[in-house]
Amino acid sequence: MSQIDCIYVAASTHDARYTRTCVASIRYFYPEIPIRLLAGGRLQRGLSDELKQYWSVGIVDLPAGDYGWGFVKLEALFGRPGERFLMLDSDTVLAGPVLQAWNGSPVHFVVDDERQSESDTEAIYYDWEKVLQFDTNARPPQFLFNTGQWFGTAGVLTRDDFDPWIEWSMPRRVRPPGCFKNGEQGVLNYVFNQKVGRGELLVDRRKILRYPPFGMNGLDAETVSKRAAPPLVVHWAGMKSACQRHMPGADLLAFFENTYYERLPAGQVRRLLAVLRHFSTRWSGFGSSDVTFKLRAWAKYLYK
Repeated sequence: MSQIDCIYVAASTHDARYTRTCVASIRYFYPEIPIRLLAGGRLQRGLSDELKQYWSVGIVDLPAGDYGWGFVKLEALFGRPGERFLMLDSDTVLAGPVLQAWNGSPVHFVVDDERQSESDTEAIYYDWEKVLQFDTNARPPQFLFNTGQWFGTAGVLTRDDFDPWIEWSMPRRVRPPGCFKNGEQGVLNYVFNQKVGRGELLVDRRKILRYPPFGMNGLDAETVSKRAAPPLVVHWAGMKSACQRHMPGADLLAFFENTYYERLPAGQVRRLLAVLRHFSTRWSGFGSSDVTFKLRAWAKYLYK
């Protein structure tokens, strides 16, 4: 079985600051691996050129448009058959050499091993009893995973596998209403579970996610910088703040942000301008229906 071919990072306008820290963390541990940006919407002006020039990041050639919350990540599934990849949300950083979790493994996918109550499963992922009204083969999920970090193989699943549940419009939409939650997350979990239940998909579950509100447990910037931290993905899912220093794990974000701008000419000036732009973008979008919907959807996940 081949090694990991590339790392995909899903990005959009409001995630530019996080995209930079994510890329810096990848390059810290993997200087040569191909990194490919999946633009789920309009990117911050100049970001793609900056990433290409200074960090050797490629931009996936996709039809331009608003893919909706998270749905652009599904495009990696329909790429070159056999390509093995790590998928990341922008608001993640690598704390160590995480690719060792899958290199050489014979399975199609590796996902985080997550445990949720039945009520939280319905709120965060999908309501299988509602899906049962439309798919008589629906069963309770055998496993669940946050889709901000997972290992995949292209060509194993097709758009046909998602056609009953996704409208391939711009933006993408799930159907029927009320069954699947949090963008593509509920649908992807459902399709994986159904395929595994029928013996059509091989999925391994391992602990690869560290979620800061549940505690960093000694995973800090000093430990990571010394390459002594466990090989996990730190994910600030649903909790991005305009003021990063107030977030748990803020020292890790600051470390990789510094790392990012050390490579750029006039890096500290660029960093200051980027931070000001980040504040402006976050505040201008606060209160919009999209942001409000996301905050409500993640409420249980954050404060359980």
